[in-house]
Amino acid sequence: MSPTLAVAVGAYLLATVLVSLVGLRVLLALPPTHFRDGPRPATAEALPLRAWLWRIGRNALGLALIAVGLVLSLPFVPGQGVLTILVGVLLVDFPGRRRLELRLARRPGVLATLNRIRARFGRPPLAAPEPQAPYL
Repeated sequence: MSPTLAVAVGAYLLATVLVSLVGLRVLLALPPTHFRDGPRPATAEALPLRAWLWRIGRNALGLALIAVGLVLSLPFVPGQGVLTILVGVLLVDFPGRRRLELRLARRPGVLATLNRIRARFGRPPLAAPEPQAPYL
């Protein structure tokens, strides 16, 4: 194996570990009713500069997680692509985020996997989102 390829593989493995740790932190911080009640209100509004820096950093991290999740969703690439995308979507601010978040949470197995991870760390399970209303 060439040294360049070894460095690229090492960087990929390090990035996936870091993404997993950040995603785990975000997942464990969610309140149990997140998919029912919606996200919590912003907390750093008292300090405008700090709030903007937090928002910029959160969005940058969310975009990075979405990009990594898309790569992990490719065939023959190991990893939890849909879950990584969901965590990234939870962090990024954009119109329609809530609809996309709920759509991802309603996918078969996604909520069960999230709750299995939360149970492993002693957190209460996330409540299932309301069933999607049929289009008339």
